[in-house]
Amino acid sequence: MFPDQDMPGVDLVLPEFTYLRERADRVDGIVLTHGHEDHTGGLAYLLRDLKAPIYGTELTIGLARHRVEEAGLADRTKFVIVKDGERLRVGPCDVEFIPTTHSVPDACAIAFHTPQGVILHSGDFKIDLTPVDGRRTDLARMGELAQTEKIRLLLSDSTNAEEPGFTASESSVGVTLRRVFAEHPGKRIIVACFASHLHRVQQIIDAATANGRKVATLGRSMGKNVELGTRLGMINIPSGMQVDIEHVDTVPPGEMCVISTGSQGEPMSALSLMATGDNKWLRVGEGDVVVISAHPIPGNEWSVGRVIDELHRRGAEVVHSGAEAVHVSGHAKAGELRTLMQVTKPECFVPVHGEYRHLVHHARIGLSMGIPAKNVLLCEDGDSVQLNANGIKRDGKVPAGYVYVDGTVGDIGHGVLRDRQKLSEEGVVMVVVTVDKSQGALSGKPVIETRGWVHASEAEELLGEASDLVAAAVTSALRDGARDIEVLSRHARKALGKFVGDRTKRRPMIVPVVLLV
Repeated sequence: MFPDQDMPGVDLVLPEFTYLRERADRVDGIVLTHGHEDHTGGLAYLLRDLKAPIYGTELTIGLARHRVEEAGLADRTKFVIVKDGERLRVGPCDVEFIPTTHSVPDACAIAFHTPQGVILHSGDFKIDLTPVDGRRTDLARMGELAQTEKIRLLLSDSTNAEEPGFTASESSVGVTLRRVFAEHPGKRIIVACFASHLHRVQQIIDAATANGRKVATLGRSMGKNVELGTRLGMINIPSGMQVDIEHVDTVPPGEMCVISTGSQGEPMSALSLMATGDNKWLRVGEGDVVVISAHPIPGNEWSVGRVIDELHRRGAEVVHSGAEAVHVSGHAKAGELRTLMQVTKPECFVPVHGEYRHLVHHARIGLSMGIPAKNVLLCEDGDSVQLNANGIKRDGKVPAGYVYVDGTVGDIGHGVLRDRQKLSEEGVVMVVVTVDKSQGALSGKPVIETRGWVHASEAEELLGEASDLVAAAVTSALRDGARDIEVLSRHARKALGKFVGDRTKRRPMIVPVVLLV
């Protein structure tokens, strides 16, 4: 997951791997539905705990391989590239890869052929009837499975379950992009999108070259993914139309298009650095048009808004999904979810992938499509589900918390997060108390330092009073025979905490430091 606003300093969030780690010898394989970071990024951490082959389509494996090799873990797995419609044995199951459309090419639904029948996992998908590459969601194969083998259980993407109707085709964005390019002659155009959205990247390239513009990529992941897509034949840049970002200023503005990362306002991304004037390759100003070809992920709205504001301050014109149809979702809306259920006719249904409200709405769709209430389970991470001859039922829970990654250190823990939240909200007050062991008395007046509570220069009297109270509390404890650092720290914390709370009605973190000399 991406970190929430209440996870200060956290770079990314991983699932807790305890259940898999304890059963490492039973893991027969890792099956990937598609190559997005929130579906493959955890591999670089999971493979530290177990060895298993990874199965996926060519682009999916290409994107996943980047992360695994960067982590130096390629020797702990075998990458198995599968073709559309391929069926192969993984452990006790036959696993079938069924083509679907999504916002990254080469996505698949997975049919698990088990002793209890077929379990179909939709992966992230939508039903795009006019995809950019012509590769459609294979509803015919899903319907064939429903008719011949029967789908016992459907696990289906819930992300857009609240939205009525059908998601627009990805190819509709290309029409808008061509118009936007045509409406801004003589201006340099910079388009930001997800680096993995190769269909979007190709449509940007097509719109640019049709407008007589050369293209350059900006951002490490964009460059790597375009290179990978070109190698796999998914990206086509006409000969002589690509320039290196180093030479972007040598091309007249009206003949240049830059394809950039940073559509989510990430602090150190290429687009954010452009907005703050810190991008080493590109300085944005009047005469530039910035197209943000993505919709903010929930929680990122403020970051994206800040970037848009800063771009405007620099004189650039900004085109975004709130004003123009420069983005469409990669997830199925309610109409498509109903279509999938009608085609697959599942006996049992568990909605997956989405916030809890999305799962609730998707479960209601299942009920409306005639699936019996006893066969629809609303589950959360960690719920264990058993499918048997009698149907589906809950079967306990397994560990499924989060691991918070800060830098290269995994699992900083809930305690650290609580401390960070408290520091960000109320600040910290630290008191240093020096005690002479031989005399059993203070060596000097306690020293108080604060950050984010009160400004020291404006509160000398308050800090002086706090120091006197701590001195009195520690002196009293020493007279009672206390010599242990923990005991003295507890007295100092209690006295200082009560004073701070009573006088300022705030609850900063209190950090006592007792030195025995």
